[in-house]
Amino acid sequence: MKFGLAFANIMHFGSGEGAKTIGRSAEAAGFDSVWTVEHIIYPEGYKSTYPYDESGKMPGSGENPIPDPLIWLGFVAAHTKTLRLATGISLLPERSPVSFAKEVATLDNMSGGRVELGVGIGWLKEEFAALGVPWERRGARTEEYIEVMRLLWAEDAVSFQGEFVSFGAISCNPKPASRKVPIHIGGHSRAAAERAGRVGDGFWPAKGDLRELFDIACQTASAYGRDPALIELTGQHPGIFGDDPQAAVEELASWGANRIVVPSFLFARDTTAALAAWGDRVIAKTLV
Repeated sequence: MKFGLAFANIMHFGSGEGAKTIGRSAEAAGFDSVWTVEHIIYPEGYKSTYPYDESGKMPGSGENPIPDPLIWLGFVAAHTKTLRLATGISLLPERSPVSFAKEVATLDNMSGGRVELGVGIGWLKEEFAALGVPWERRGARTEEYIEVMRLLWAEDAVSFQGEFVSFGAISCNPKPASRKVPIHIGGHSRAAAERAGRVGDGFWPAKGDLRELFDIACQTASAYGRDPALIELTGQHPGIFGDDPQAAVEELASWGANRIVVPSFLFARDTTAALAAWGDRVIAKTLV
């Protein structure tokens, strides 16, 4: 079982010193990865429903900084050696797939192949409007963008003609270290699970019945001739902070998960010591 640290670029961790502290401390404690959140802008007075809190609103306000994930991860990369650098998640349909492919490949190349790209279709309609990106068909747009990026990472002088993107005979360099970057699909709907099964290298449902969602992803992969075992499954379990965290690890593993993520804000105080203690209590015992 791997362990990831989610919401890694919020609060004081969004600063340079905070990023260095959480990156180094997470790596020393045995975490395999840090996962960043993303919103390019914060629409004041938004009406869209935030799906991960009963209030329907995101924590914090527009005054709270959310650093750009790739720039923040690049800073962390410079201060760590093995820590995986993950977006959890990046709002892919809000991006240009060609320029984003360049940015992701650059980070992966310079970090020695440490990027895990988590992507989702987004929930904040007002953000799409402010960026001039159509809200409709954002799922299809996301899947086409994934196809485009993988093509640009793998080859030179490539052409593409799609519904949302068209170009001819272009090259985008540097390439990722392995000419590919693992893409994890975020989302908690059946559509997200099926998308992970069709095109994902990984799947991270942030809520919902993980067993059911994992099963849907794996069944969809099989239906499309893909090996379900090659899809890395990431999830969370409330019991991980209880009296018997090993039981939570074992249960999540029994559902097929390869990684557990825990929120960074639980280590906001005395970060280095708190992460080290949790690593000794949970991660070290799990990896024995």
